[in-house]
Amino acid sequence: MITTPITGDLVRGALELERTERGLLPHRLPGWARAQYTDGQLAMAEAQPSGVRLVFRTRATAVELDTVPTKRVYLGAPPRPEGVYDLLVDGRLTRQGSVHGGNTVRVDLATGAVESEQGPAGTLHFGQLPEGVKDVEIWLPHNETTELVALRTDAPVEPAPSRGQRVWLHHGSSISHGSDAASPSTTWPALAAAAGNVSLVNLGFGGSALLDPFTARTMRDTPADLISVKIGINLVNSDALRLRAFIPAVHGFLDTIRDGHPDTPLLVVSPIHCPIHEDTPGPGAFDFEAMRAGKLRFRATGDPAERAAGKLTLRVIRDELARIVAQRAAADPNLHYLDGCELYGEADFAEHPLPDELHPDAATHRLMGERFARFAFAGDGPFSPAGRAGNAPSAATPAAPTQGGGSGAGR
Repeated sequence: MITTPITGDLVRGALELERTERGLLPHRLPGWARAQYTDGQLAMAEAQPSGVRLVFRTRATAVELDTVPTKRVYLGAPPRPEGVYDLLVDGRLTRQGSVHGGNTVRVDLATGAVESEQGPAGTLHFGQLPEGVKDVEIWLPHNETTELVALRTDAPVEPAPSRGQRVWLHHGSSISHGSDAASPSTTWPALAAAAGNVSLVNLGFGGSALLDPFTARTMRDTPADLISVKIGINLVNSDALRLRAFIPAVHGFLDTIRDGHPDTPLLVVSPIHCPIHEDTPGPGAFDFEAMRAGKLRFRATGDPAERAAGKLTLRVIRDELARIVAQRAAADPNLHYLDGCELYGEADFAEHPLPDELHPDAATHRLMGERFARFAFAGDGPFSPAGRAGNAPSAATPAAPTQGGGSGAGR
């Protein structure tokens, strides 16, 4: 077996590679952004490599990847499944696997106490791959922090040449991150990207789509041909903002993105249907009664009467986002809006209920990915060449993730 150093030209979907004692840790936020708010939830979410994949060209029929996964155990909640690696050959899902061992983080949901334990690296083996030259992608688990240690193959490896794909930069919550999706290449953004033949950079951060300025600046500085932001559910279930602060925060977030991408198609997506927060403000909380019965569920703890004081609900957010986009689009013809209920609405809830009252299941991720692709990429959709106002699109070159462990300079 030939060992190939894992370098930035083999990695797609990460913005930075941090060198650790054992390998490389992909990040989806740069160091300067991580340094501005050292929140544990955000740190966990951005280091889980949703949309991050190794991409290379080879004749190899056997591939081995050593990684150090970090498994999270939530005491009092049902066990979480092992992280899944998807191997695609020439764009087709061909093999799947998991890596055992690694680090363990135990979280007591009742007290918030956290314990960490280091473990050994594990090996993922994919054999009997098709003969001949092929492009191989290994999608890392979307919900499991993964340090890359070593790549081995039975034939030489080289970076896959560009296929001229446009780069789609997306930001959203745990739903965009991929919560409860079956595997990393079947989160709704990954499925939509495959249908639209675009290269995905997924900045979906579980619990952390909060209109953070450092996220907007990261998007401003990231090369992209297409940009979308899915806003709302985290602002409600964290009870982070009132209406007075929400409206200018949305404008400021979009202003910052436009500073770096003045004419790029930009799609604002409002929340999907979620009954517990449609008319009831946050904060959201674990339903401990359900957890005692072995089920993970969330509930809303706010009072609907508090909407009069400016507390946010999903209906309020959809109305305001539609209004904001309509106002700005008068001077910004490449700004578009999608009501999240077009991806998953009230009628869908009856057939595809949210298992924990908050996150879509694997079948619903597929449904959302198909619907997003039909809306955005087909016909004269906002992400189709016909849907762009002004100049014709040109494929952005994805910047290789920077390597190093420093936090970098603030901006």
